[in-house]
Amino acid sequence: MMNTLRAIYIIWYRDILRFRRDKARLVASLAQPLLYLLIFGTGLSSALSGASGGFGGSAPAGGAGGLSYTQFIFPGIIGMAVLFSAIFGAMSIVWDREFGFLKEVLVAPIDRSAVAIGKALGGATQAMVQGLVLLVLAPLIGIDLSIGMVLALIPLTFVLAFSLSSLGVAIASRMRSMQGFQMIMTFLMMPMFFLSGALFPLQGLPTWMNVLTRLDPAAYGMDPLRRVVLSTALPPEVVDRMGLTLFGGVIPIAVEVAILLAFGALMLGIAIRNFRVIA
Repeated sequence: MMNTLRAIYIIWYRDILRFRRDKARLVASLAQPLLYLLIFGTGLSSALSGASGGFGGSAPAGGAGGLSYTQFIFPGIIGMAVLFSAIFGAMSIVWDREFGFLKEVLVAPIDRSAVAIGKALGGATQAMVQGLVLLVLAPLIGIDLSIGMVLALIPLTFVLAFSLSSLGVAIASRMRSMQGFQMIMTFLMMPMFFLSGALFPLQGLPTWMNVLTRLDPAAYGMDPLRRVVLSTALPPEVVDRMGLTLFGGVIPIAVEVAILLAFGALMLGIAIRNFRVIA
C-alpha cells in the first residue's frame, strides 16, 4: 500500500515538475482562452449590447440582469482552460510510450494502477492551476473577487479537472502515436466545449441539443463555475435561474459535483484496466 502511494506521488510530482519548468507551455495554454475572452467575448458583447442594451436584456426578466456577454462567458473561459489542459495533459503518456520511459515504469515493482492515478492527479493539478490563474482577469471585466468565491472555486475546478484528466488518461493509455491522440482529442474536445454552456445559456435549446448538453460531462462542471463566479454580480434568484436544469428543475451544485466525480471514477477505472493489460 505504501509503495503504491509513494509511486502515485512520484508520478504526480514528475508531471508537476515538468509543468513548472515549462514556462512556454503555460503561456501557450492560456493564449486560446484569452483569445476567446478578449476578442470573441468583447466583440460579441459590443454587438449584443448595441442590439438589446445588454446580454439577456437589461431587466432581470431577461435572464442575465444586464450582464455583459464578456462577464457571462468568463466562467466558461476558466472551464475552457481546464478542459483543454486536463485532456491534453494526458499527452505525456503517449510521449513517454514513444520514447520508452513508460515501459520502464510499467516493469517497476509497483501496482500499475499507480501510473493511471498519478497521471490523472498530475493532469488535474496542472489544469486546476491554469484555470485559476485566469481569475486575475476578473476585476478587469467587472467581476468582484472574494475570498469565499476563490475558496469555492478551488474544489469545483479540481473536480472538473480530475474528471476530464481521467478521460484523457483513459484514451491516452490506448494510443500508440502522438498524431492519433491529437486527432481524437481535437475531435472530442470541441463538441464537449461547445455543448458545455461555456459560450451560451443552456435554456431554450432544441430538444436534440438539450439531450446532447445533458450528456456532456463538461456541462456539469461549467455550470457550478458560472453560478459561483456570477454570484457577486447578480442576485441569487437570477443566478439560480441560469443554472443547468434536468427534468424541469435546476440541478443542485452538489449533484453536479457527484456526477463529475462518478464520471471521473469511471474513466479512471477504465484507465487502470488499460494500464494493467499493456504488454
